[in-house]
Amino acid sequence: MKATLYMVATPIGNMQDVSDRTRSTLSGADIVFAEDTRVAQSLLQKLEITTPVERYDHHSHDRQVTTVLAYLREGKQVAYVSDAGTPGVEDPGGRLVAAVASQLPEVVISPIPGPSAIMAALSVSGFPADKFVVMGFAPKKKGRQSYFDRLAETEGTVVLYEATHRIEKTVAEIAARQPDRSMFIAREITKKFETLLRGTASQLQERLSSENTKGEFIVVVS
Repeated sequence: MKATLYMVATPIGNMQDVSDRTRSTLSGADIVFAEDTRVAQSLLQKLEITTPVERYDHHSHDRQVTTVLAYLREGKQVAYVSDAGTPGVEDPGGRLVAAVASQLPEVVISPIPGPSAIMAALSVSGFPADKFVVMGFAPKKKGRQSYFDRLAETEGTVVLYEATHRIEKTVAEIAARQPDRSMFIAREITKKFETLLRGTASQLQERLSSENTKGEFIVVVS
């Protein structure tokens, strides 16, 4: 087979979302590069797949891109997975694709589509999704205030991620600038304790004070 780089989507919390194509791609690959090898190895173990795994994250990109290119030059089948969902958002998948496309234009780069936390949240938000902006995680310190200022100035639908220990502060920042802006929050989407909240920013700020805020969050404003 011709050397191929597969960008493989993985479950965002529900193993039943693994497609047959995902299984066959991961089992048929010569090597899997992963944002977090522990997460990837856990997934492969559940799928009873024994393909070797190597790390490829933001910190190892400069070093590991050479390794990926070497595998591809040898005609290998290489798969890349992020921690969860579709690669390319908040992970180095985009940089990897750019490097391979630039340095090895003859290599096939193939998407293996599947779960996406962003699209899952948008699909049940009730907000327009024909045009939207993804702003990722809010900065922890430096640039945090300007981040929320930009969010307030952005018209239409905006999607961001947030961690359990910062979700209340993030919603408070949005509510301080736009208390009446429509907001949707998804906690633990596709998982057992999935929770979906709707309201204005100020309403959800108040509601979060009495809600379970453990887990992973997707915030959508419009």
